Amino acid sequence: MDKKLTEKPRVLAIILGGGKGTRLYPLTKERSKPAVPFGGKYRIVDIPISNCINSGYRKIYLLTQFNSASLHMHISNSYNFDRFSQGFVEILAAEQTLEHSGWFEGTADAVRKNMAHFRSQNPTHYIILSGDQLYSMDLRKFMDSHIASGSDITIATTAVNRHDASGFGIMKIDSKNRITEFKEKPKPDADISAWKIPEKARGDLPPEKEFLASMGIYIFNAKTMEEMLDNEYTDFGKEIIPMSLKTKKVNSYIFSGYWEDIGTIRSFYDATLDLTKINPQFNFYDADAPIYTHMRNLPPPKVNGAPHIENSLLTEGCIITNARAINNSVIGVRTLVEANSELNGVITMGADYYESEAQKAENASEGRPNVGIGKNCVISQTIIDKDARIGDNCRINVDGNKYDDGDHGTFYISDGIVVIRKGAVIPSGTMI
Repeated sequence: MDKKLTEKPRVLAIILGGGKGTRLYPLTKERSKPAVPFGGKYRIVDIPISNCINSGYRKIYLLTQFNSASLHMHISNSYNFDRFSQGFVEILAAEQTLEHSGWFEGTADAVRKNMAHFRSQNPTHYIILSGDQLYSMDLRKFMDSHIASGSDITIATTAVNRHDASGFGIMKIDSKNRITEFKEKPKPDADISAWKIPEKARGDLPPEKEFLASMGIYIFNAKTMEEMLDNEYTDFGKEIIPMSLKTKKVNSYIFSGYWEDIGTIRSFYDATLDLTKINPQFNFYDADAPIYTHMRNLPPPKVNGAPHIENSLLTEGCIITNARAINNSVIGVRTLVEANSELNGVITMGADYYESEAQKAENASEGRPNVGIGKNCVISQTIIDKDARIGDNCRINVDGNKYDDGDHGTFYISDGIVVIRKGAVIPSGTMI
């Protein structure tokens, strides 16, 4: 048997933390994209890290440079491997060295500037992952496909229809899944009929999805990575991958499972609320592929009366007290919902602490609401960031949105969704 197929690869995983995260603003005002809370108790970064751990790849670097304090705290509280596993999750923020002094200029530049750290692990392969995508993938199958194909680089791809193709880098492959051409975000009126997926490679893909889009997930042979970064190019998708097609064997690994780029407020909102469905597209309940996160040792959720709770996630430590109704909502850690309030399509990111009785008394004396959602509130299509204070008798996004998209002080509007800022104070009786 070929020695390459019997040798166990030494895999180093690199998760790209992304840039400023402007499309997820204001959720990224004080934190990086990977650190944005997701699904009630998780952070977005838990998804790619868990994919790595579940696949047996436990040497993981996370590259970031913006608002990384919250991310550092989450990683240090969540991922501590025992000394025998030789595993780690380590953050590498942009740093000044004798060789370079600037910020990361792009995905490829971020990897290039950290190669000295990566080489010390003596990897045979690198897996490059994005820090803001929602999917569950067995990366071992991805790696097996890469090794079996004899490729220098393999790109994970997902099938898309013609309309969606304009938002992605599109791959043209031959009958053996080798990528022959790459086109970055073809215009809606461009003729790309010659780029349709060959019938032999289609498998059981939906018939309307005729094109292959890059997922921004790559495997590089270690030697190939060194060669491809020996230049001044800064981005994998726009520069390194197109350049590599000229000299390297680059294959496509077609991923047919659920995959969502949650880089905007709308996609974040929709992907989160999809978790509340009876059969969500992303499964947090898969015993073979658990999603790991910070173990907070909080008590279970407590419901002190609520006649109607439907299609909702109640996260550990939350307390619901005689709420009128909670529908299609995700209630984050330590969230308090008081009497006679109604939530429809609401995402709460919870609180970092419980207020003491003394703190509540001080709030009352100063006319400030407690952390959480007060009495007699009606809220819909809203994201409530951490530690927000919403007073009694508030109505938020119930009677039709009266604001343009953009910043409105304590809240932000994006595509019709209200985002209550982290730590915001919404006085009693407020109507948004």
